[in-house]
Amino acid sequence: MKGTFSVCCFLYLLLLQATAEEEEEFTSVLRDRSHIDETLRLATEEKAGDYAAALQRLRKIYHTSIKPMEQAYKYNELRQHEISDGEITSKPMVLFLGPWSVGKSSMINYLLGLNDSPYQLYTGAEPTTSEFTVIMHGEKIRSVEGIVMAADSSRSFSPLEKFGQNFLEKLIGIEMPHKLLERVTFVDTPGIIENRKQQERGYPFNDVCQWFIDRADLIFVVFDPTKLDVGLELEMLFRQLKGRESQIRIILNKADSLATQDLMRVYGALFWSLAPLINVTEPPRVYVSSFWPYDYAPDTSRELFKREEISLLEDLNQVIENRMENKIAFIRQHGIRVRIHGLLVDRYVQTFKEKMSFFSDPELVFKEIVDDPDKFYIFKSILAKTNVSKFDLPNRDAYRDFFGINPITNFKPLAAQCSYIGGCLLDKIERAITNELPALLSSINSGKQPGLSSCEATGCGEKPKNRYRKN
Repeated sequence: MKGTFSVCCFLYLLLLQATAEEEEEFTSVLRDRSHIDETLRLATEEKAGDYAAALQRLRKIYHTSIKPMEQAYKYNELRQHEISDGEITSKPMVLFLGPWSVGKSSMINYLLGLNDSPYQLYTGAEPTTSEFTVIMHGEKIRSVEGIVMAADSSRSFSPLEKFGQNFLEKLIGIEMPHKLLERVTFVDTPGIIENRKQQERGYPFNDVCQWFIDRADLIFVVFDPTKLDVGLELEMLFRQLKGRESQIRIILNKADSLATQDLMRVYGALFWSLAPLINVTEPPRVYVSSFWPYDYAPDTSRELFKREEISLLEDLNQVIENRMENKIAFIRQHGIRVRIHGLLVDRYVQTFKEKMSFFSDPELVFKEIVDDPDKFYIFKSILAKTNVSKFDLPNRDAYRDFFGINPITNFKPLAAQCSYIGGCLLDKIERAITNELPALLSSINSGKQPGLSSCEATGCGEKPKNRYRKN
């Protein structure tokens, strides 16, 4: 009996050794990465001077024409989104989201060619990434603590300080010299684990994800064939992605681990799981491939997988090439929201002054106005007098909270926000929205110097490219 047991153990060890040798032989065959450099045009030198000049012009427009109204009417306290110089000058951000161990970190290692280097992101079958990892360009390879990133005003991550010290300890930056990182920044996120309560993370995970989602230019939501179930945390994540559907790219990773027939079933199951979460008329594009450096498994659709990979890289390249246009469109969209906010606050102030009399109680008068703004045509008057879409109007309830913190008497009407030298706040922001930003966009598209301000030379009538629309 004992001899039989020894023989079985010996055979089992031989089997394990043979399996390990097969895996080593398979993983030792590296995939050709030349198509990554070709598709992303990493060998092409950029016109740094033109890009820097356009950024400088964009910063000037924001600081002189948009920010004064933003500060005068405390827009940041309504939307909790203050634009810093670091955000204006930052590179496009690509955000990786999805369940644990689906290959997010492996995909970043593959795109940057970090495999088998001391600086590759740690990967494994178990949940490995517990931090938000920002991979960005630097002169030398080094890691940056989250506390340092938040304290550096030249970066775009200083607003993350509001999520507390526990989160900053879970934030890490990695700098390295790399051609791709000169043009884009990657953000790797902790995998979603459905059986773990959010409170156990020690910081507001969903709020942090929302912060990165709001600033991401491209969002990769990664799945693999073994993790298709949608739990509460993933469902919450897709709610946060609402309105960003055109920036989302859904990836079914590790596709070469399945036979073709099984892959078709998994593809259908993924669509079935995500259908209730994505509220769009056309189905989302799902990229099916295997994003890691080793060769595809034998007897799989390697040509299909490579075409899918190139298609995804083309999407990434489009974001890189359109980064200046997207920034201009983003600042213009922000300016429109600030202008609407200023007009609404102005209307609240005017209505309050009209309803006040010598014997009126200011608190009761304003409570009546803020509780039922439609009774006083606050929002309708904005739509009637200005070219504002009703779909751009903020929530009425948000102003009840806003004026609960900021008394109405703290604000001046727009007519009083004028000076002999600086001009009127409303005129400046409207000029930026209708003339200056479209002119800057047109100068970039036509290849002219962005310093030109004449509408005849740059074509002010051209509308900016919509960053939220997939071409």
